[in-house]
Amino acid sequence: MEPTLKKKYREEVIPKMMEKFKYKNPLQVPRLLKIVINMGIGKDNKDPKVVESAQKELAQITGQKPVITRAKKSIA
Repeated sequence: MEPTLKKKYREEVIPKMMEKFKYKNPLQVPRLLKIVINMGIGKDNKDPKVVESAQKELAQITGQKPVITRAKKSIA
């Protein structure tokens, strides 16, 4: 089963871009290779409720479980 975003890109976006930019070959159309989503919590990163809430929101937006990565060194 193909992801819905990929299917929409293949069926709708590629033909529209080929028409708009006069591409002759579908392989000339630019492709998305990677999408990165980042979320900064700020100074509330020590509060587990805030971290859990942010994690749930990001999971709801992306459909994937986010990975929590804390700063290795404080920028202060």
